[in-house]
Amino acid sequence: MNDYDVSTYGEGIADVYDAWYPGGDPEPIVERLVALAGEGPVLELGIGTGRIAVPLSAKGVSVHGIDASPAMVEKLRAKPGAEDIRVTLGDFTELELEVRYSLAYVVFNTIFSLLEQDDQVRCFQGVADHLVPGGRFLLECFVPDLARFDRGQRLSVAAIDEDGIRIEASIHDPVGQTVKARVVSMTESGSRFYPLQARYCWPSELDLMARLAGLELEHRWGGWNEEPFTEASGNHVSVYRKAV
Repeated sequence: MNDYDVSTYGEGIADVYDAWYPGGDPEPIVERLVALAGEGPVLELGIGTGRIAVPLSAKGVSVHGIDASPAMVEKLRAKPGAEDIRVTLGDFTELELEVRYSLAYVVFNTIFSLLEQDDQVRCFQGVADHLVPGGRFLLECFVPDLARFDRGQRLSVAAIDEDGIRIEASIHDPVGQTVKARVVSMTESGSRFYPLQARYCWPSELDLMARLAGLELEHRWGGWNEEPFTEASGNHVSVYRKAV
């Protein structure tokens, strides 16, 4: 995994991503984004296969996405309605786009695919630079749960079905706040390995990154239906706003 970069995960998992991680009903997510988007346009960081971008575009919102994985974008392009979505191939730590957006968003923990704190800080600054005054940056992230690991390791069964099983093995570095993992898919025809790396952040750390970029926390919910964020919340939806 020494040659792991921002495109590795998407390039490896694109063929099975939608089947393994369907994400449930996108409608609550799309409705919340529509409410925050205003007149648009909007920018999705890590647009992937377009599970959110396609239904959001179908609502009449002008969507621009950026992703480092050509294989994931190819899956997006095969979907009806994707022809209306502009996609830039690239690393979203260094945004150099001509458009300014009313809303930028990153869902499904994708901000954690940036493996260095400096890269995450640059991402916040790049987003802030590409927002119109009063524009918003929304993130959907898990709340770190270090109790998942036993002596810095975790082995779990991700799925069992008629085709086989999926197992995830991971190693945790609490100093760097990083997790290195492999998802192993085993079927009658053989096994395949899918690499995954992430650098997680606590909500307070994300708040500080936002402040450094000139953004202020406007909302933090425990879910897409504006559930209260409490000490029991396993996820959060956080909205930061740029000053008018």
